[in-house]
Amino acid sequence: MEKLTRRRFLKRAGVAVAGLALLGSGCDQRSAESTEEPIVPTETHPVPQGSPTETRPVRQGTPTETRPVQQEAPAATYVVQQETPTATRQAAYLSVARGTDPEAITKAAIAALGGMERFVKAGDDVIVKPNICVTYHGPEYAATTNPTVVATLVRLCLGAGARRVRVMDSPFGGTADSAYAVSGIGEAVKAAGGRMEVMSPVKYVNTDFPDARTFSSWEVYQDVLDADVLINVPIAKTHGLARLTLGGKNLMGLILSPGAMHRALGQRIADLMTLVRPTLTVVDAVRILTANGPTGGNLGDVKRTDTVVASHDTVAADAWAATLFGMSGADITSIQAAVERGLGLLDLDAIKVEEISV
Repeated sequence: MEKLTRRRFLKRAGVAVAGLALLGSGCDQRSAESTEEPIVPTETHPVPQGSPTETRPVRQGTPTETRPVQQEAPAATYVVQQETPTATRQAAYLSVARGTDPEAITKAAIAALGGMERFVKAGDDVIVKPNICVTYHGPEYAATTNPTVVATLVRLCLGAGARRVRVMDSPFGGTADSAYAVSGIGEAVKAAGGRMEVMSPVKYVNTDFPDARTFSSWEVYQDVLDADVLINVPIAKTHGLARLTLGGKNLMGLILSPGAMHRALGQRIADLMTLVRPTLTVVDAVRILTANGPTGGNLGDVKRTDTVVASHDTVAADAWAATLFGMSGADITSIQAAVERGLGLLDLDAIKVEEISV
């Protein structure tokens, strides 16, 4: 097994510490033999609340620095740029922005959380993980993340001082270059100043999952574990086995052999989330795929909702996005399993949700 770096140790250690608040992709197909086999939880964890500070390595200068963690408690207060530069207010735990301009609602959703500066610091290495699973449908089919949403996040990261912003995913079929082009994400990201990366097979490393219950290790894309910031940008859509593919399931695009996770899929998504922890999850619901997901192909299954949902808590973001399909977070096995592990909050009435119309 691979030796832990200090950065990876800190990330893993954060999973086990009570008080932390808060990925193949949503395009893997359901196997005819696949069955959802529930696994009875053997332990419970406290609800995450967030720790005010952490110590992390510095790439240049002094060996360490203390900086705010990006998983703050819901009651934390941040400086938000408004008409009065010094105005302060409580940043939202989760934001929901609605409007016909994808760029404007993405910006509004991030601003309500305290701005991208809350998540990205000067010099950070950022990875943005959208859902780019198919090579044969453009964004109008709601099988891939909206390119404007992705490009807007890239610009915001660079504006916050990111050293570089890479965008990547593993397509379900065809080549990554083709999927990047057909989805419109490749061109949009390059125009925004980001870099599209084709995920190299040599960068997947067999990695221990000390807090997983259904497996002990899996091959994970190394750069994801080493990046300073991971931004998870799923598109909200249906899935034959998982019911919905949202933030948690989108993380499966960062591992090898995602199809092997289909046994007890909900539990295994939660296991994946114990180690692969997005700094920020932004659910693209500009268009949602209401049937025949995850690949779609029928414009009649696409519904325009003109919505972006954002939170540092993937579980909470997924739970709110489920309501767009007439469901609750408790209806989705992976969300419920993640809650039982203490990986996020399910009760949307217990957190500060800011809803914005643009």
